[in-house]
Amino acid sequence: MSTPSTRPPEGRYGRSSDERADRTLKTVGAALSVLLLGLIGWFGYHYVAQNEISAEMIGFEVSDDSVRVHLEVHKDAGAAGYCTVRSQAADGAEVGRADFRFDEDATRIDEVVTLRTTSPGTSAELLGCHAE
Repeated sequence: MSTPSTRPPEGRYGRSSDERADRTLKTVGAALSVLLLGLIGWFGYHYVAQNEISAEMIGFEVSDDSVRVHLEVHKDAGAAGYCTVRSQAADGAEVGRADFRFDEDATRIDEVVTLRTTSPGTSAELLGCHAE
């Protein structure tokens, strides 16, 4: 004697509710994934494309009351902005901070700026550049 089956015959009554739920979850998951990728791409594009001014610190020279910083600035023609530079002492205390403006029409500016310090600095750091 065989035991009776508790499952209905395959294909006789259509899809089960579990199969419909799985398909709905897959569709919602795919839509949310596409939305998330699009959002990441949009933010990435605007971060890169809207940054009109950037700089790189080539080197620096330290003296008793100032730090001379060599900056190479890249910007869009006609864009104006500023770069923030700071200096720290050996113990990590900030001894100087200043913003340096770049308003020239050139797209590449190679300039040495002088940052005044309250005590001898041991380092120079380019904190960032911002367009106006």
